[in-house]
Amino acid sequence: MLEKSEAFSGFAVRDRDAAKDFYGGTLGLSVRVLDEENGLMQLELAGGRNVLVYRKDDHAPATYTILNFPVDDVEGTVAALRDRGVEFERYEGTDVEADEDGVFRGPGPLIAWFTDPSGNILSVVEAG
Repeated sequence: MLEKSEAFSGFAVRDRDAAKDFYGGTLGLSVRVLDEENGLMQLELAGGRNVLVYRKDDHAPATYTILNFPVDDVEGTVAALRDRGVEFERYEGTDVEADEDGVFRGPGPLIAWFTDPSGNILSVVEAG
């Protein structure tokens, strides 16, 4: 029934303007405001995978990663994002802990987690 529907995902933020600055300015993504009054915007991601972002005054961030960015060079991307003020998460006491740069090294691909201004969890992860 829905096999031909071009589905899209979305997530909430507390402050649409802070999110717009973070996703557009800090991360360098293309951001399009869809509805100023109602706090709707769209992240226009590579490959046509657009994501709806909407303001929710009582927003509570998810406890899981909502958006992953596959990259060829995790360490280089982490360094570049850190230069733009992004702080990386360290999940102490877990099976895999981050190195001094915030990169988790195995098992699995290299990955580094960070949050947006609303506390939503994002990652840069080794492509491939």
